Amino acid sequence: MAKALADPIRVQILDVLRRHPGKTCVCELVPLFDVSQPTVSHHLKVLRDAGLVVSEKQGLWVFYYVRPGALDRLSGWLA
Repeated sequence: MAKALADPIRVQILDVLRRHPGKTCVCELVPLFDVSQPTVSHHLKVLRDAGLVVSEKQGLWVFYYVRPGALDRLSGWLA
């Protein structure tokens, strides 16, 4: 989890997902960052592998959201 949050862009992505109600498509995240879509997707994969976000594929699109309880785990880890 610490490695996943070692990159400031991943922390920002997690914060955006935390504040956004529902699920968010990569296409909605790309304009928020000064990196390419594949880079945003890579950061999301790292967050997903760390258990912080969940992805759901719907047709051609993949939507992301913060895993329920993940922020509680993060708070516990920091405490």
